[in-house]
Amino acid sequence: MLTSLRSIVQEVNSARDLPAVLSIIVQRVKKTMATEVCSIYLRNRHDKYVLMATEGLNPEAVGHVILSRGHGLVGLVASREEPVNLDQAETHPKYEYFPETGEERYSAFLGVPIIHHRKVMGVLVVQQIKGRTFDEGEEAFLVTMSAQLAGVIAHAEATGALVDIHSDRLPTEAKFSGIAGAPGVAIGRAVVTSPPADLRAVPYRKCEDPAFEVTFFLESLTRVRENVRKLGDELGNRVNKEERQLFDAYVGMLDDASMGGEVMERIREGVSAQYAWSEVILEHITNFQSMSDPYLRERASDVQDLGCRVLAELQQSNQEERVFPENTILIGEELTASMLAEVPEGRLAGIVSVRGSSNSHVAILARSIGIPTVMGAVDLPFTKLDGREMIVDGYHGSVFSDPSRNLMHHYQDIVDEDLQVVRMLESLKDEVCETTDGHKLELWVNTGLVADAMLSLERGAEGVGLYRTEIPFMLRDRFPSEEEQRQVYREQLEAFFPHPVTMRTLDIGGDKALPYFPIEEENPFLGWRGIRVTLDHPEIFLVQVRAMLKASEGLNNLRILLPMISAIPELEIAQMLIVRAYEELMEEGYLIDMPPIGVMIEVPSAVYQAKELAARSDFLSVGSNDLTQYILAVDRNNTRVADLYRSLHPAVLRALKDVVDASHSEGKPVSICGELAGDPTAALLLMAMGFDVLSMSATNLLKVKSVIRSISLTDARELMTTVLALPDTESVYATMEAAFKEAGLSRMLKPAIPVER
Repeated sequence: MLTSLRSIVQEVNSARDLPAVLSIIVQRVKKTMATEVCSIYLRNRHDKYVLMATEGLNPEAVGHVILSRGHGLVGLVASREEPVNLDQAETHPKYEYFPETGEERYSAFLGVPIIHHRKVMGVLVVQQIKGRTFDEGEEAFLVTMSAQLAGVIAHAEATGALVDIHSDRLPTEAKFSGIAGAPGVAIGRAVVTSPPADLRAVPYRKCEDPAFEVTFFLESLTRVRENVRKLGDELGNRVNKEERQLFDAYVGMLDDASMGGEVMERIREGVSAQYAWSEVILEHITNFQSMSDPYLRERASDVQDLGCRVLAELQQSNQEERVFPENTILIGEELTASMLAEVPEGRLAGIVSVRGSSNSHVAILARSIGIPTVMGAVDLPFTKLDGREMIVDGYHGSVFSDPSRNLMHHYQDIVDEDLQVVRMLESLKDEVCETTDGHKLELWVNTGLVADAMLSLERGAEGVGLYRTEIPFMLRDRFPSEEEQRQVYREQLEAFFPHPVTMRTLDIGGDKALPYFPIEEENPFLGWRGIRVTLDHPEIFLVQVRAMLKASEGLNNLRILLPMISAIPELEIAQMLIVRAYEELMEEGYLIDMPPIGVMIEVPSAVYQAKELAARSDFLSVGSNDLTQYILAVDRNNTRVADLYRSLHPAVLRALKDVVDASHSEGKPVSICGELAGDPTAALLLMAMGFDVLSMSATNLLKVKSVIRSISLTDARELMTTVLALPDTESVYATMEAAFKEAGLSRMLKPAIPVER
């Protein structure tokens, strides 16, 4: 069955549309399992399950047999969300007879739910005349098939391919989950952007004049054919016979009437030449990759190369000025800063990237300019969404395509409320961050771009708790020189002078990669990252530290922060190298004060050695993002476990309190610079724990200040004591929400997730 499964998956992946997928599955599963019937029921907008494909039942029943959740055996599978395996189905109390299907002859029944992100999308069923119980292997095979089908159905629902049974209208409110990249809500229209000649990133677009589009396609094909022939002739005397045959094969494929015919057929169905070509080529690539013959399987790369050549010609020959609507939702597989720059000023409302994380350069840039962003939306069928209405929920990491009127109203209310809160908070920028009973708390900012500095100072920032020095490294195609680094660091230090600027040494690895210094690992978050990289490459570390120290001359507002420290020796070696760089510069004539050196608390081992680390350093700074994921064993950039990443988990809160107590016991200040510090709900608890500084994105600073100024330290400590005794995250959130409502601070809470209907 494993061989059959692979073959079916290959066919499904190359299928044109949802009906083709359903047809392939019912036919192939029926044959593989040697049953008389295989059927697929899909959930419609009314939460009912409709027979959408069958091999064995009356085909005229498709679209007409409809069951509610809990009704009939199909409804039973949907409600139980687990397989139902019966040898005498007709004797089961939930059995319902539908004359139009002709299924009364079938006794054996096996149904498995089709589940995507905990939501039952449909039911996959096999039936047999002879009464018997399907064995474990057969059940496991069908469960595997349903898992393959789930993602396809979710994509079809989002792109409008799943037509509602009772009307010609397309379904609405398709929801996809990702990682919250930058807070806020954006409502607008999607513009899909992609790098050139990327076959898997061609946006779906219709063509108004199929005849013209076919002519354009054939002309482009002729130009590529001529170019390939010319290239083959030019290389004729420099390559061997086998390599020359490759160019002949390319020309042969371009002359292949069947391939061009498939493309033209799809163009005549109303899609653009680029999209039609990419579809056909990807199907051919899949077919070659599934072949058993090694030689033919290797030809898949040749087909891909040829496909990219033709696509590049189609794109270049059909360049037209991109139209960006007033509220552009920019969508792409992996967005870059240059792609954002293409959108005219004032028109970029939201950002959605299929790949990337909350630490990606685009996400950091989005937070600095206040654009709601969702990263890592891996299930988003982005190529099919161009021109569609979209909602980007940057608070919860959700993306909605074709939202309903009710959902639009819900999110428009959030947008209006956010604007009111921003206007209301403007008056606080010059006020002191002080509780009602006189406790002062310093609010600093996290920065990484030059643009961050201006916004941070406008919001009343009192310093920089985290300057991400990897950003200048990410913006280049090589390691920046010592002088280039010095200039960048000097700009930051001067912009915030006389306030302190905490510069974290190069923190790469994990989800932060440099294109010119790739780190390939199976488990990057537990691998070579942070201080581990720079201590293994002291030449990189010393150049960076020298640049920082030089930049601080005459200002002396520099603080150095060491990331990913997990043991005392790492701290001591790093300190030794910093002292070495300092002494070298003093000998060279620089007049520099030795800056404070701090340790980032990001891993559990550092939590348990916080006292010893504080004793050996000048300050501690908690990186709550990494600390949370390591304590909970949850990859914060994995959408499949995003629901388990809870920053207010009791274990996380107790670890934070332990770090504060350990640092203060050594007389050392402690700050926190993760996303948690910018959450007004959490900020109240962090202040009560005793954190000396909260460092956050500039966009959150005034919200946090408003909350701190609205409550007394005494009340905050009482609330913290209550919360630290709670057993689960849900209780923590409920308690904090009740406290905020009682204090009249409901407007500062993260907006609620809309209830799914």
